[in-house]
Order: sequence, then C-alpha cells, then structure tokens
Amino acid sequence: MDSSSKSWLVETDWLNDNLGNKDLVVFDATWYLPGTNTDARQQYLEEHIPNSLFFDIDDISDLSSSLPHMLPNPIKFSSRMRRLGVGDGMQLIVYDHLDLFSAARAWWMFRAMGLEDVYVLNGGMRKWTDENRPVDEYPHRPRLERHFTARINRNLIASLDQVKEALQTKSAQIVDARPVDRFEGRGKEPRKAVRSGRIPNSISIPRTALLRDDGTLKPNDDIREVFLDAGVDLEKPVITTCGSGITAAIPFLALSQIGHKEHSLYDGSWAEWGADNSLPIAVG
Repeated sequence: MDSSSKSWLVETDWLNDNLGNKDLVVFDATWYLPGTNTDARQQYLEEHIPNSLFFDIDDISDLSSSLPHMLPNPIKFSSRMRRLGVGDGMQLIVYDHLDLFSAARAWWMFRAMGLEDVYVLNGGMRKWTDENRPVDEYPHRPRLERHFTARINRNLIASLDQVKEALQTKSAQIVDARPVDRFEGRGKEPRKAVRSGRIPNSISIPRTALLRDDGTLKPNDDIREVFLDAGVDLEKPVITTCGSGITAAIPFLALSQIGHKEHSLYDGSWAEWGADNSLPIAVG
C-alpha cells in the first residue's frame, strides 16, 4: 500500500487479537515534560501492555547534542534496537500512557530511520485499560538480539537552516503543536534559558485540537478541517514543531494519516529556536 493512503493507527481490539504474533513488537514510549516528577520507566514497570518493551526517548537519542532527545544516528539506533531484540521485517506498535503524547514521537523516529511497518495504538494505554484489557506488572523477558538496519529518511526531518529558509522563502508552512499560551508567549517554557514566544508566521495547532475526548486521533475529515480552519494550505509543504520535538510528531502523524504529501518535523523545535537570541520570535 502506498504510504500516502495507508492508516498509521491500530485499534485496541486488533492489538489484543495479535499480541501473540512473534513478529509483532509493542513499545511503551511514554515520556513526560521536565518538572512533572513522573518516572516513565517506573510507570512502565508498574503497568504495561503484555510483552511490550520500554522505548526510552531520552536514551535513544543523540547524547552528544546540547538539545534534548535529538534523533540519534542510524548506527546508535540500530544498536539499541538489536539489543532489544527488534529485527528487520518485524511489525512495530507504539503507545504511551497519555492518550497520544509521546508515542507519535517514537513512531516518527522509526519512520525517520526508514521503517514503514510501524503504527501508533489509537488511544494508548488509557483506552486499553478503560476497556479492561490485560496488563503486566513486570518487565518483558529479554529477547534474543536480532539484525536491525536503519536507513535514515531525511525527507521527514527539518533542520534549523531549513526552517529559516522556509521563513524567508515561504516554501513551507510551520505548524506549532504547543499549548496556545506557550505559542503566544504567555506561558512559561519548561526549559531554562529558553525564551517565551513562537517562530514568526507559524500556525498554532495544539495537539489537543487533533484528539477526541477519549484520547484517540480525530477522523480524517475532522483532521483536515482542523488544519484548514487554522489557515494551513494542505496542498503545500508543512514543517511541524513544538517544545522539543515530541508533540510535533502528533500533527506530523495527523498529516500522514490524511495522506498529506510533504511534511517534516523540526527536531530541535523551540528548545533550539527559543534558546538562540539571534533568531526572531513573535508573541501575542
């Protein structure tokens, strides 16, 4: 199936029926904003979907960068997957404990590393437990190492220079997934030395605007309406951004879900832009 027409979501009933598939790997990719004092790994140990592995977004990153959880190089990513027992040809499902907050980031990381058989569990752990489906309270037993090959897809990744070029040439629209108060510069940023505000001429589409009340992604027609109402031209390229590249993956997922042709994610996001005093910002 062409990636522009496929669904990137799986539903809880499908996952429940396929948990025993030996070529299926499920990841808990829960991540919390700094200052929330919640340990995602500990939460995984206390409750997770059976047989799922923990995807540590902060560890599976470029630790040499001063920016948080930047995409690692393919060698490190492949090494981490091999150690987890994830191999070529496996089907991957990602979820988190916050409906849809950080799972899309891990899904985007896999896609940026060249994988296409990877999906997000619609509604995440909340929907799973609301439906009284089984959970485990202990880590999954170690898997045997498998061969894993990452081939980076740079079309899905936007750099600082590409965002600056988009501003100058209007070659792409910039969509910001942060809450409105942070987009407008009224809310405090969770990271020190990062200014409040937004990239000039960017468009606000908070992640919550793309979700239903039960934490699932809105239907395709509703997704299109959200983007159009915000002023996004769906015939033109889009770069998604947020605070540090986590929730930027949600509008990226939504655009992928509706078959949008050309969109990328600004990995440095506001953690990079807002910390550089030479770069312009807008407020209000």
